[in-house]
Amino acid sequence: MGMNGYSAEKEALLKRLRRIEGQVAGISRMVDDDRYCIDILTQVSAVTSALQSVSLKLLDEHLSHCVVEAARQGGPEADAKVKEASAAIARLVKS
Repeated sequence: MGMNGYSAEKEALLKRLRRIEGQVAGISRMVDDDRYCIDILTQVSAVTSALQSVSLKLLDEHLSHCVVEAARQGGPEADAKVKEASAAIARLVKS
């Protein structure tokens, strides 16, 4: 299996994702503890922003590594990588 574009950032991404997991667990505790709705929504917003940040980092790494490499090689693989990246961007914009 080849190296992913995010390989150099893997540990930082995993650290960030573990932090997000903790935030989500905290939201569950807040609901279980019947905390104030706005406080919970504030935490949901923070998690959403954190996940968007991770998504953008992964997208940036994908574009600068996978898509650029495919473009260098040309052919149908390049077209497929560009379409794949476009579809990923569309999903991020919709979320």
